Amino acid sequence: MLPPIVSKLPDVGTSIFSVMSQLAAECGAINLAQGFPDYDPPQVLSEALARHATTPGHQQYAPMPGLLRLREQISLKTALLYGITPPDPATEITVTSGATEALYAVLAAVVRPGDEVLVLEPAYDLYGPAIRLQGGVPVYVPLRLPDFRPDWDLVAAALTPRTRLVLLNSPHNPSGAVLTALDLRTLAALLENTATLVLSDEVYEHMVFDGQPHRSALQEPVLAERSFVLSSFGKTYHATGWKVGYCIAPPLLTAEVRRVHQFLTFAVSTPTQHALADVLPDTGLYTALPAFYQRKRDLFVELLRPTRFELLPAPGAYFQLARYHQISQEDDVTFARRLTREAGVAVVPVSAFYHDGRDQGLIRFCFAKQEETLAAAAARLAAL
Repeated sequence: MLPPIVSKLPDVGTSIFSVMSQLAAECGAINLAQGFPDYDPPQVLSEALARHATTPGHQQYAPMPGLLRLREQISLKTALLYGITPPDPATEITVTSGATEALYAVLAAVVRPGDEVLVLEPAYDLYGPAIRLQGGVPVYVPLRLPDFRPDWDLVAAALTPRTRLVLLNSPHNPSGAVLTALDLRTLAALLENTATLVLSDEVYEHMVFDGQPHRSALQEPVLAERSFVLSSFGKTYHATGWKVGYCIAPPLLTAEVRRVHQFLTFAVSTPTQHALADVLPDTGLYTALPAFYQRKRDLFVELLRPTRFELLPAPGAYFQLARYHQISQEDDVTFARRLTREAGVAVVPVSAFYHDGRDQGLIRFCFAKQEETLAAAAARLAAL
């Protein structure tokens, strides 16, 4: 008989996103829980993928760091967007199996047992377990409510000689909060004379609204020299199932990421990389995204105006947080489940983004949906 398996993550169950999506499917509910669009990628991208899927030689392994032609296009795009020197495609850019793999590879590469990693929370539920799997210690620093801004005094107080990494996420999931240039300068001043690294999760970089730009860690020199910056083609091109992302970092840090990446996935889908390299020069496909998603946000806010939900500001990403205290005094998990079963709309309870399950009386909607989907969901919610 086999001995009992001692779990490395005994307190971790199935992701709340999978749980709520499964409940939505069982109840026939409109799924505004999981963060994926219900519309297709740009047709030109799908056509490119179909073309490369039948191109001789494009069914074999791509180079471990990613196709050079794709890395070259990523370099040009990054320089254009952020006004910086183009990252070196050979030594500073790695194509990964989604930003999820990039994030795990970074943590596996640099976090050692006992190292502390500062996490601003609420935070994406992957962060804590991935840190712990490396033997690291997540140190949670709460964001201020209701605007989910960092309290840099709290961050400064949490920094110690054991702090290996600070984990940023802007635009922020779940709140949509956006870091400013002043935020990045403040963090740079805190870290300048330390050996602490930065992991900047910027997968929603093209979803910043109301005329504000996205501020990348790459634009702040003190941060750029110590940062792993992650992005996601899945988010940018409405193709989350394609699972292609990338990591930009200085050469020494990139070398460490690649040491792990080569043994984690080794290489990413070859025809998919070719397709992305074909369409990336069309800058309009991503520069139009802020306006595209702001229209969806504004429509969803207007559609929910007749309801008793209290909507929080959403300056970025494609999520809308809402208080429901005028409807129910239930905890957020109970309310989210009841909303799915009785109103037919699936959402995510925000307590899932806190390591201790802290209930703030908030739920998260995803508005990356077709207008008809949003209208149908709003009609169901208005009947509460």
